[in-house]
Amino acid sequence: MRSVWKGVIAFGTISVPARLYAATDQRHPALRHVHRADGGRIRMRRVCEIDGQEVPFDDVAHGYETAGGEMVVLDDDDLAALPAGGGRRIEVLRFTPEEQLDPVLAAKSYYLVPETEGLRAYVLLREALARSGAVALVRVTLRRRESLAAVRVRDDVFVLQTLVWPDEVRPADFDVLRAEVAISARELKLAGRLIAAMTSDFADLDLEDDYAAALWDVIADRTAAAARGEGAAEPAQAPPSGAGEAEPSGDLLEELRTSLSAAGEDAAGQRRSERRAAGRRPRTRPAGRVTDGPSAAQRDTRGPSAERAPG
Repeated sequence: MRSVWKGVIAFGTISVPARLYAATDQRHPALRHVHRADGGRIRMRRVCEIDGQEVPFDDVAHGYETAGGEMVVLDDDDLAALPAGGGRRIEVLRFTPEEQLDPVLAAKSYYLVPETEGLRAYVLLREALARSGAVALVRVTLRRRESLAAVRVRDDVFVLQTLVWPDEVRPADFDVLRAEVAISARELKLAGRLIAAMTSDFADLDLEDDYAAALWDVIADRTAAAARGEGAAEPAQAPPSGAGEAEPSGDLLEELRTSLSAAGEDAAGQRRSERRAAGRRPRTRPAGRVTDGPSAAQRDTRGPSAERAPG
């Protein structure tokens, strides 16, 4: 696994040499724009809309369009003069209770792994943070852009999660939510029972990306057909949008009773499956155990990497 950043964690007067590794991968296939007739790649050209000429990459600059439509061009010297942040330092600003960190601020996650010479200080900080119930708010500069981030402990490794700045969060101001709505105590009780019946531990949930799996199957079928010299098969037709969905009856109590009954049957089946699998379930490590280092972060568990689909 390649690191995307190398520097130090600055915690008071303590400096911990560390590296950042991307914590997540996209598993869906990378799709490209191609010519439908012959499969040739479609290349995007950089064309100036004023003179119609293709522009070499070295002549491409950044610009900001004002409200009046004027383009302000910024050159490399302008950008180089901007504050560069902490450079190769992850500076701990403050600690804050984990429950106070709004999930809407979250962006991308990274594993923050120590260098060998910083392991002891890393483990000390990791154990202290895990026991505190807090997260560290830090500043980190990635790709020349200073970001706010949170550092928390997960599976004996620090996870650094970049955050949007608080002033970048749009207010949740929607007229429809200002209407007065009457909810009965009976409806609220049944809704609570439905939530309880549908509640499971996250680790026990079987969550898969069905779209990505189906897309990989389509690609495999097309590849096999091409190897056999066959033409493209007719793709399976997706069901129309909304197919199989029941129309709402308008009676919330009746819908809650129906949903609760179905959830009870599903929960009973889930419990039977869990009992059958209980003997095969691997044992987990005790939480908060001090080890020689974050071995989980050193294993490369990445599968096939994929780019974001164009468009």
